[in-house]
Amino acid sequence: QLQLVESGGGLVQPGGSLRLSCAASGLSADYYAIGWFRQAPGKEREGVSCISSTGESTVTADSVKGRFTISRDNAKITVYLQMNSLKPEDTALYYCAARPRFCGTSWSPGGFASWGQGTQVTVSS
Repeated sequence: QLQLVESGGGLVQPGGSLRLSCAASGLSADYYAIGWFRQAPGKEREGVSCISSTGESTVTADSVKGRFTISRDNAKITVYLQMNSLKPEDTALYYCAARPRFCGTSWSPGGFASWGQGTQVTVSS
């Protein structure tokens, strides 16, 4: 069974940076594409970024493109989300999720079967 554990969230001022980590464990954990999603209060869960199982392919939402970077270390089976130039509208509960090999063309939350518990990111002065 695949398990995902997020870490790295916290309170940061606008313009600041955070790096989120998603540690995967379980059978064939390095077989999976990992996506980062976020959900703010009263809003639907939205995709932030996703990386394929090999790390060769990534997709990133327009709302964070140029500010957020996804990467993975398959030796540690950990996926990172480096978040720079954070804005108050980035405040949300951030989740990582897994699906086999590729992110897919739409990489909607429904296509990901395994989810972590989430880590809170709050951007506020």
